[in-house]
Amino acid sequence: MTALTWDDTGKRQYEMGTDHGVLYPMTDGGVYENGVAWNGLTSVSESPEGAEANDMYADNIKYSSLRSAETFGATIEAYTYPDEFIPCDGGYVDENAPGVNFSQQNRAKFGFSYRTQIGNDVSSEAGYKLHLVYGATASPSEKSYETINDSPEAITLSWDISADPVSVEGHPELKPVASITIDSTKVDSGKLAALEKKLYGDESNEPTLPLPGEVYTMMTVIDPTVHVTGVTVEPDSLSLTEGDSQQITVTVNPSNATDKAYTTSSSDLGKVTVRGTTITGVAPTTDPVTVTVRTNDGGHTDTVSVTVTARPPVGGDTTNIVGKAIVGKAVL
Repeated sequence: MTALTWDDTGKRQYEMGTDHGVLYPMTDGGVYENGVAWNGLTSVSESPEGAEANDMYADNIKYSSLRSAETFGATIEAYTYPDEFIPCDGGYVDENAPGVNFSQQNRAKFGFSYRTQIGNDVSSEAGYKLHLVYGATASPSEKSYETINDSPEAITLSWDISADPVSVEGHPELKPVASITIDSTKVDSGKLAALEKKLYGDESNEPTLPLPGEVYTMMTVIDPTVHVTGVTVEPDSLSLTEGDSQQITVTVNPSNATDKAYTTSSSDLGKVTVRGTTITGVAPTTDPVTVTVRTNDGGHTDTVSVTVTARPPVGGDTTNIVGKAIVGKAVL
């Protein structure tokens, strides 16, 4: 039994900050384009809605409670935005008229990722969380321009976004999701590095936004150990003459099991011994002796029933031999 404790060293965690913003524009075909860095990102405020309880009553008591669908929403604030965000903000810029933005156009969908920092009582940089957002659309927001005075401040731009959930391919047990959060303090560091390589790109790969099903696969820790499922011994019974030995065949399943080691034992070492796969009859048995094979992994067992009979005296039955010699001599 373990007693609960509070405020252990390193356990007083908190989150703060936001950085590493990346925009992944979506094409009309629903494919995410290569990501671009979102400089000047100042805050992301997630504001999911829904999942409200709708109580049901019957027989004058509360019968059950149904939950409404949950939706994802957020507000992005930044000092600026990448040019690739213009179509997401309802703008249009013709390549032949650079710098001219025509507003109130169709708003393109996009994906988005950012990080928040994890701190604790030991370090303010204990780790971070990766936030991935899918199928987002941005709503028009107010832009306030003011004269420059003795205390000038940069304009902060903001966008309210909503997101359409995306199915988690290969995992029908999960509902579609609009966002995923990855905690660097809990996931496998190698798998996290592979995910970040995909999100941010490198000298050989463009930055891309993996879909939820791919993220699930990438971050799943698979136990490399192949466990033993059973063991069989052949033959399952032996009849030995006192002093004789015979080999048995031990098969550990599956054939690619990581730990195929096993031990052998005899229920009566005075009658039957076993070393490895060699069984030896030591003395005649009244009842069969059981030799057991047990795997180290999982403790799976199988047995051999061994019977030992006495070995006839050397030279056969001397009584008969003497009798025959006497008879032969009498005839002569």
